[in-house]
Amino acid sequence: MPTLLRRELALVLAALVLAVSWPLEHAILGAGQAASLAAAAVLVAAILFASVRVAHHAETLAERLGEPYGTMVLTLSAVLVEVVILAILMQQSPSPTLARDTIYSAVMLDINALLGLSALLGGLRHGEQPYNVDSGNTYIVMILTGLGVAMVLPAFIPVAHWAAYSLFTIVVMVALYGMFLKLQTGRHSYFFSYAYAQKAPADDEPGAAHADGGLAAPVLGIGAGIVLIGLLSEVMARTLETGLEGSGAPPILAPLIVATISASPEILTALRAALSNRMQPVVNIALGASLSTVVLTVPVIEALALATHHPITMALTAPQMVMTLLTLLVATINVHDGETNAIEGLTHFVLFAAFLMLSAIGL
Repeated sequence: MPTLLRRELALVLAALVLAVSWPLEHAILGAGQAASLAAAAVLVAAILFASVRVAHHAETLAERLGEPYGTMVLTLSAVLVEVVILAILMQQSPSPTLARDTIYSAVMLDINALLGLSALLGGLRHGEQPYNVDSGNTYIVMILTGLGVAMVLPAFIPVAHWAAYSLFTIVVMVALYGMFLKLQTGRHSYFFSYAYAQKAPADDEPGAAHADGGLAAPVLGIGAGIVLIGLLSEVMARTLETGLEGSGAPPILAPLIVATISASPEILTALRAALSNRMQPVVNIALGASLSTVVLTVPVIEALALATHHPITMALTAPQMVMTLLTLLVATINVHDGETNAIEGLTHFVLFAAFLMLSAIGL
């Protein structure tokens, strides 16, 4: 038991934060804006630690399942964290643009920050880093299709037809991702793998013990982490709303926090892969996470909006649309040859800096 507690220290700390914050929630809110903002910061940190631990269990499960199932587990666990937090935030503070801004932020983080930083640092260390070009091309065209249907076309849909188009979007996104998973795990599974020289991990390396073992422990770890994240998010939503009220913070701050929480464990995993000269997992994680965010988060949020009769705004604003299309255009050009380098990574990271600048001035 002591060994288990040490291994799951992040989840234990998150549970302790929950045990303290849950009964003291009303007292914290009553103490004013500063106390609420401080509590929100602690809760965000606890959620982040829990999400990192969820990602660790997902990574362990991924290694035991192998590709392409491994990457699917990693990306789906991150999307699940995002959906749980989003759903709770929407219930506590029903902002019509919260889901849109979170998905937009997640795409910017996954493609421009995660892929860009990985390609930049990996390129500086190893030069050109190869991967299967079919995976990059497939992901980009799927992301472009999903974003176009779910977040570009709604700008031209009259409000009177919002419910009908939302229902259409749910059906199309589910069908799109269902067919994609069928092809990814079947006929076209080789698109998402690349043959690297194998090096057996030493006995004392973290990855040495991951390949063996059952699935129950990581599955339970993921489940426990998701439950903790959900409960912590409920308290975080109220404290964050009170803490930011009247502060003049950019409107996209809360969505950016949600996107960062879900993406941060993936960034760590991708950076480790890039620095080990293994770009294929980076491409699978960065572009796979973006695709999953769009085609899985959108139908869940749209369904919640329809069920609660609270219309949401999924259409990107003009600056968001330009940034998204520019990001996908640059990504399309960069992935056409099956190799990444530091220059390509730099272009994406500059786009991420532009995203942060636009966010800071409220665009």
